[in-house]
Amino acid sequence: MSIGVRTSPYWPVVSHPKLGRVLPGLVVSALGDGMSLVAVTWLALQLAPGPHRGTWVAVAVAAYSLPSAAGGVLFGRYLRGRPGAQLAGWNATLRAVALGAIAVAYALSGLTLGLYVTLLAVSSLLAAWGSAGRYTLIAELLPPVHHLPANAVLATIANFATIVGPPLAGVLIGLTNPATVIAIDAATFAVLAVTYRLAVPTGPPAEASGPPARAGFGAIRADRTLLGLLVLSFAFFFLFGPFYVAMPIHVESDLHASATVLGAFYTAFGAGALLGGLITGYLSRWKLWPTTIGIVLAFGTALLPLGLGAPTVLAVASFAVAGAIWAPYMSTSMALFQRTTPPAELPQVLAANGSVLVLAVPLGTVLGGFVVGPLGARSTLLACAAATIALGVVAALLVARRRPAVAATR
Repeated sequence: MSIGVRTSPYWPVVSHPKLGRVLPGLVVSALGDGMSLVAVTWLALQLAPGPHRGTWVAVAVAAYSLPSAAGGVLFGRYLRGRPGAQLAGWNATLRAVALGAIAVAYALSGLTLGLYVTLLAVSSLLAAWGSAGRYTLIAELLPPVHHLPANAVLATIANFATIVGPPLAGVLIGLTNPATVIAIDAATFAVLAVTYRLAVPTGPPAEASGPPARAGFGAIRADRTLLGLLVLSFAFFFLFGPFYVAMPIHVESDLHASATVLGAFYTAFGAGALLGGLITGYLSRWKLWPTTIGIVLAFGTALLPLGLGAPTVLAVASFAVAGAIWAPYMSTSMALFQRTTPPAELPQVLAANGSVLVLAVPLGTVLGGFVVGPLGARSTLLACAAATIALGVVAALLVARRRPAVAATR
């Protein structure tokens, strides 16, 4: 058993003297974030006036994520040259303070909708930099051969939290209130911030060089490989956005089924993603570009049964397979960034990448709201699956034409 563990691709990650001390903090924080998925919307429902509850829930969800796009652009000149642990720690600190302020204001009966949305927005301002910091830390501490397994560990932690966190939040909200769950989330971010500080002490920032503004976007524009990867990722996530609109309508109108069936679809996807995340580390010997594009092709193919009207059991199973295929994408695409980008530019590039990608799924969801009506839910699902396959085919053809240019990037 011991030999099997030590030969696992994950062993160099979990046994690393610094990363091994960070991982428990990441698990605790991810669980808090998983609970906040429910708490943020539930608290918005409690605060919002009856006729506008849906609108305010949407605003709260957007405020908890979309400001990170602005933060990725606005703070570039101030955060350049910072090591990964410091960037991730500052994001965790801001999250802890802003979310903690929500809980305090609620306890003092002073939490208004405007203050709630404002604090949610503030909490997310450094999220793109926090994500960039985590993946930069991996590149700083590990050799390239271990980047993919380490990325997979981060993804698996997040997937696990999205499965366990929401039901746990439901229990805690039933016993207390949603602000208490947000307070717990704030505490987990505080734990994570302290973990980064103690496990990976940071020195003074490196000297900045080059243009001070939007260095990450400039680096991406100047590198066709990075630009192509960003476009591929944005389109991939954008095409999945309509599923959040089409799936519940498909279950209710096409399948004439209950919310339990919709929950079964999402649970199957989450379980598949958890399994896919665990498998990702064993793909280290695969070439990264073909693997990343292959994920896009296979994911679109796995979604076809939903759009083709397959029996519900088969459709749920295919959605689970789609989750398993989806899971490695972020890890492989991040590994491509880590191997392609000069170390000094990596935090800015990853923050710029995250600032763009955070918009992809919401924009795709908005598109779904417009097309589900005229096309119908099932046809929308089929169109997204077909478009995803087409995206993969186009990407494969473009990479094949530039094979010598990307041959060095596995």
